[in-house]
Amino acid sequence: MVHEEYVVTAQADPSAVVPVILDVERWPEWTPSIRSVRLLDRGPLAVGSRVVVSQPKLPTVTWTVTELDAERGFTWESRGPGVRTLGEHWARPVPGGTEVTLRLVQHGPVGAVIARLTRGLTRRYLRWEGDGLAARVTGGATR
Repeated sequence: MVHEEYVVTAQADPSAVVPVILDVERWPEWTPSIRSVRLLDRGPLAVGSRVVVSQPKLPTVTWTVTELDAERGFTWESRGPGVRTLGEHWARPVPGGTEVTLRLVQHGPVGAVIARLTRGLTRRYLRWEGDGLAARVTGGATR
């Protein structure tokens, strides 16, 4: 297992942050790490929802939501031969705002190789996503 993590504090209440996290189809508006996001299932994001995500320099991937808390965030996963990748997006209240933890965890023999090859890109994308989210919920600059 290999994981990368980025933690950012947004100066906003979780009630303002979590809806932005859960509105995955609008992520391209506030982070350059995402080209497009498309829900394959009707309705709001829920456990079992499938989501197609296109990112620069990476293959398009279908994610399935495995855990969702409407007040805290969600986890989704993608699978391929020899790899299972988890993407975690969690928020918690802290004095002065909301701490957001973004984590990418790769399992399996192929996952370890992919993690090594994409470590710099993954770190950059997590930072862009966290900082873009914080800016979005505080009225800062967005993409």
